[in-house]
Amino acid sequence: MTSLERADWNIEISWVKANVGIVGNELADRLAKAAVCDSAAKIVFNRIPMNTLISKIEHETKVQWQKEWKECTKAGITKDFFPTVNDRQKININITPIFTAMVTGHGKTRAYLHRFKIL
Repeated sequence: MTSLERADWNIEISWVKANVGIVGNELADRLAKAAVCDSAAKIVFNRIPMNTLISKIEHETKVQWQKEWKECTKAGITKDFFPTVNDRQKININITPIFTAMVTGHGKTRAYLHRFKIL
């Protein structure tokens, strides 16, 4: 965020036919030329293309998801099947209650096996 944005400035840019004789426009022209020549100048955009924004959000979401997945002390059986978020996303799965019961070790399957002393 630039210092002007923090100061709540509203900057509008408009085209004028010539800068000659208009002090503010001549100054703006000199500053623009100086900025173009300054290789250390930071480029700031107020608008980001939607696909860039979506890509960034997806990446940050996946990083956060992986962090929480790694730090979670539960879901041990599920982690055996899917150690990382990428492993899970590589597989196209029709997630049903039966699938969830099998992967997590919850539901009637575990109770059924325990009833017959298999588990």
